[in-house]
Amino acid sequence: MSDAKGFLCEAIELARENVRKGGRPFGAVLVKDGKVIATGVNEILETGDPTTHAELQAIRVASHVLGSPRLDGCTIYASGHPCPMCLSAMHLTGIREFAYAYSNEEGEPYSLSTAKVYAEMAKPLAAQSVKATHIPVRIEGEDPYEMWKARSAV
Repeated sequence: MSDAKGFLCEAIELARENVRKGGRPFGAVLVKDGKVIATGVNEILETGDPTTHAELQAIRVASHVLGSPRLDGCTIYASGHPCPMCLSAMHLTGIREFAYAYSNEEGEPYSLSTAKVYAEMAKPLAAQSVKATHIPVRIEGEDPYEMWKARSAV
């Protein structure tokens, strides 16, 4: 069995155990240089926090373990197709590779697909169902972006 298949099997086992404990059927394994750095399961039902997806949980742990918000060189193996939120987190942290065992199409009969969210987010911002309004408010004093630039230059 290839390493990828082995890590995907581990993610599926995490998902199975999570279902046994009353959670949703999602597990993730985050790997760097062939070694498991972190794992995660979907904890939405346990925590009431809609952002506690398996991939995000693994990213949080890996960032702590590696001491960096950057996870360049890491790969995520997920039991299910990552949602747009999780995919965005991968982009933001430098993860450039992921693999998944169950597709959105396979999850659809169980209401476990995020294909509709992907379709919505593919629309221009003004055409999406979430109303977005840019209001360029500035207050007197230091600009937080300029403060960040000055601090980052040090």
